[in-house]
Amino acid sequence: MGSVRRESEAVANKTAARGWRNALVEMAIILTLYVAYSGSRMFASDALRPAQRRAAELLDIESTLHLSWEGALNQVFAVSRGLSLFGSLWYATAHYVVTAIVLVWLYRRGAHVYVPARRALVVGTVIALVAYLLLPTAPPRLFGGYADVLALTSGDGWWGGDASAPKGLGGLTNQLAAFPSLHAGWALWVAMVLQQHATRRWMRIGGWLHALITGLVVVGTGNHWVADVLIGWLVIWMGFKLTSGSTGARVGQTLEGLAHHIGIGRGPHGRQARLEEPAVPRGHQSRVEDGDHSAVGGGPDQSPGPLRE
Repeated sequence: MGSVRRESEAVANKTAARGWRNALVEMAIILTLYVAYSGSRMFASDALRPAQRRAAELLDIESTLHLSWEGALNQVFAVSRGLSLFGSLWYATAHYVVTAIVLVWLYRRGAHVYVPARRALVVGTVIALVAYLLLPTAPPRLFGGYADVLALTSGDGWWGGDASAPKGLGGLTNQLAAFPSLHAGWALWVAMVLQQHATRRWMRIGGWLHALITGLVVVGTGNHWVADVLIGWLVIWMGFKLTSGSTGARVGQTLEGLAHHIGIGRGPHGRQARLEEPAVPRGHQSRVEDGDHSAVGGGPDQSPGPLRE
């Protein structure tokens, strides 16, 4: 009996150790993904003028499709103190906290649920990172004529005026990583996995509300264009499609391997790269001009200052 008990204890200990080891591997994968996401500025171009011209082209496409809702949404957020604080808190928090909670929830449900969902997230994020490298695009707050809501409310929270980075850590984020919006993409991922695996109706509804609110917040705070949101949703949908089935699983595993290494190396803009000041001055902005997009990088009551060509 003693030997059987010892063997059972050894098996239990080995299983527990393997469980912890697997959990640490998963944490490393997600951490690597986040570091690659936040650290893409290290090897992406930080030239603001080309990024603003690309944003102007994006806005032209939106106008043709009657999707240029940024001005109206941004003004609604900017003129309401409560909505500004809510939007800033949501933008700086929900993207990370909700995604992490859902990942842990999926992990506890088992590998058959967790692995496909995590793989889709990784693949969709890698696609977005490639877009950040190839198509640096200025968000509305760096374009001119839009309020930088997070900057206006930075005195009331831990966030600064550099995207959702905490105060003093703006240099660690890629401010031109606007196209597509991974805030919107990850929120859609949350909604999709809850729709697939949550048994409670309120969780499924909460997932879709999270995706909808995130889409409104990223546009309303001046951090993304409507097109960024739509393409952010598209890359996550592509992540699910590319990783479904046996062929998709192999693609997912390959891209997942790339995600482990995507944060390695620095581009020509390297450590000393510094993004110019936002086009909308901080702290003394009373209203949002949303009608003039003809002059790239300059709204009617501010100047973007010197820019790198």
